Amino acid sequence: MGTPEQDEVFLAVIEQNKGIIYKIANSFKKDEDDKKDLMQEIVLQLWRSFSSYDDRSKFSTWMYRVALNVAIASYRKEKKKNELITALPESMIAFVNDEDINYKEHELTLLHQFINELKELDRALILLYLEEKSGKEIAEILGLSETNIRTKINRIKEQLKQRFSTNKL
Repeated sequence: MGTPEQDEVFLAVIEQNKGIIYKIANSFKKDEDDKKDLMQEIVLQLWRSFSSYDDRSKFSTWMYRVALNVAIASYRKEKKKNELITALPESMIAFVNDEDINYKEHELTLLHQFINELKELDRALILLYLEEKSGKEIAEILGLSETNIRTKINRIKEQLKQRFSTNKL
């Protein structure tokens, strides 16, 4: 954290420019809770990078840049999450929508079981994928090419899909 003087300066500048935060949050989020979360994340990132601000540009310009980067990152993360959900077969996400808690737990247990039965490398790969690591990050961590990672992920997803369909009976 900063000194009490730095805290005061930061809060004063944020207060003067809070309209920027509201505009960006309102532009990127519809739900009130999501807007509040985004505003909080923007303020947090502004605080973290406050010491790196230099007065070559106006504070409001710098603030827009930081706030937009946070909002865009949030948007991309949400989009990726939605793509993942729609890309999964219905049988793999049925436990999310079903009212029966026991059914949800059973499906989740099956998923964990199927993942644990994978070869070590495949298990590590799918866990990194489920952690939303990028293909590049996974490739660097596992020492494989990005193309190889994409191919393996598709094969693993197909394998898990088949396992779910045979256990649905």
